[in-house]
Amino acid sequence: MKKLMLGNEAVARGVWEGGVGFGSGYPGTPSTEILEYLAKYQEPVIQWAPNEKVGYEVSMGACLAGKRTLVTMKHVGLNVAADPFFSSSYMGVNGGLIVVSADDPGMHSSQDEQDNRWLARAAKVVMVEPADAEEARWMAREGFELSERFDTPLLFRMTTRVCHQTGVVNMQDPVEAESRKYVKRIEKNVLLPSNARGRRHAVQERLEAAEAFGNESDRWNPIIRGASDVGIITSGISFGYAREAMPDASILKLGISYPLPMDRIRKFAESVKTLYVVEELEPFLEEQIRAAGIDVIGREGRFPYTGEYNISVVEEGLLGEATSKPTVELDDLEIPLRPPTLCPGCSHRAVFTKLRDMKVRVMGDIGCYTLGAIKPLASMESCMCMGASVGMAEGLDRFGGEKEKDNTVGVIGDSTFFHSGITGIVDMLYNGSTGTVMVVDNRTTAMTGGQPHPGSGRDIRGNEATRLDIAELCRGIGVKRVVEIDPYDLQAFGEAVKAELAAPELSVIVVKAPCVLGERVRFSDKPISIDLETCNQCGACIRVGCMAISSKDGFPAVNPDLCIGCMVCGQVCKEGCITLNGRPGGK
Repeated sequence: MKKLMLGNEAVARGVWEGGVGFGSGYPGTPSTEILEYLAKYQEPVIQWAPNEKVGYEVSMGACLAGKRTLVTMKHVGLNVAADPFFSSSYMGVNGGLIVVSADDPGMHSSQDEQDNRWLARAAKVVMVEPADAEEARWMAREGFELSERFDTPLLFRMTTRVCHQTGVVNMQDPVEAESRKYVKRIEKNVLLPSNARGRRHAVQERLEAAEAFGNESDRWNPIIRGASDVGIITSGISFGYAREAMPDASILKLGISYPLPMDRIRKFAESVKTLYVVEELEPFLEEQIRAAGIDVIGREGRFPYTGEYNISVVEEGLLGEATSKPTVELDDLEIPLRPPTLCPGCSHRAVFTKLRDMKVRVMGDIGCYTLGAIKPLASMESCMCMGASVGMAEGLDRFGGEKEKDNTVGVIGDSTFFHSGITGIVDMLYNGSTGTVMVVDNRTTAMTGGQPHPGSGRDIRGNEATRLDIAELCRGIGVKRVVEIDPYDLQAFGEAVKAELAAPELSVIVVKAPCVLGERVRFSDKPISIDLETCNQCGACIRVGCMAISSKDGFPAVNPDLCIGCMVCGQVCKEGCITLNGRPGGK
């Protein structure tokens, strides 16, 4: 049976067909939908993890128990899981283990565009790369067999364009996976140095066996014969661009892109006059092929080192010019910029409006609230990685000078807090920090689509689950000053922030308000009203940055279809000309 599927849905279908018994991961674009689609199948046990490291470790336990297992994450998530990922390479597997790393060339939704092919090489695990949705399905289905055959975690490298493309998938019935039981093997699974030294040799033997397999496999590393004057070596989404740019060329498409099938590559190179490598991001293939003494044309000014490829980029590199035309000719049409923004009435907007006006230094984190760095809010001054806000606030508060002392707050979301913020709080406690941390708690992982987390009270399938209370958790680990506050009351919120910044000890402010989009929040059935007769055009309401209020002829104008009546704009209006149901000021 054939069906149109998103690439991520095809991965879920493939592992289900392959007999997956357990799946875990942490939501992160572009990988999020894989577990969500897999959760629609009733057989496997599926769960969100608080972070990628924990998800990987639970998956390794399930794998050793004999279950075929999937763990998913975006590329930077593999950094978080790197410790167990590298060590699991030496341990190997029992049931097959597929590790999805969804790379993001062009940084559509990420802080960097690292190329995780290098992590496969560094960890010495087998890696596969699908080029489209159908390949995502069958490679995931058959990936468990590769994992078990070579006793390796299988790095399943997706990229944004493969994750989010739609293609025809040839669905098959699921296989009956071999029943495997847990086996006590201390010499294999306890990585003491004495055991690990022996396992290191096993890892090398695995790579040699996998390379030999790749040299002979027409299915995983097919050669598409065309003209003998030009040959192209490529993998993943770049295959589609290369095939479209030079349809008559001979192509070696690497489905197993580590370890490289060097004998197959060498024979292919000998069969063509001119050999190219087409690959996004780093010269991963090119450098290894050159190191093997094979003459190949790669970057050399032809292809960019950064950003996502498309057909025009590949045509420019292979042909010297781009012949493909854009689907839509825009001519001189000017399209207005549409920067990302918080939803109308979002509680984060109230938080950053007040922090900006108070001139508080904000060390930020990953989530919807990162948009607090964008004008007109422009109050977040750093965003490095998940959980970094806590430690960075501790360091800046301590060493930033008198200007930063008692004027720095680390702002972190609830899902990010559970992911990697707790250990930062522990560090602050242990080392006597007097800093301030603010947890903006909307009870969901909002940025990636509203997935639940340990503070949401439900699991991936919507069933009731234990709900951890952030304030109680902080008190439980020893934080004495914990304040819970409603961000929509700007005056009370500001007073709480001022008091906690001045406190002589560590303090945590938990800002509690539901996600207005996820929970369909409306404070009023009617929008705000603006009295233009009393408005002095100060622009304070516009600087709140809400989509529901804009400037028209120098005066604020409300969009009644977007306004949910949060009244943040009304509270910053000193003239009292913004009212809700006849009442000025508060909600």
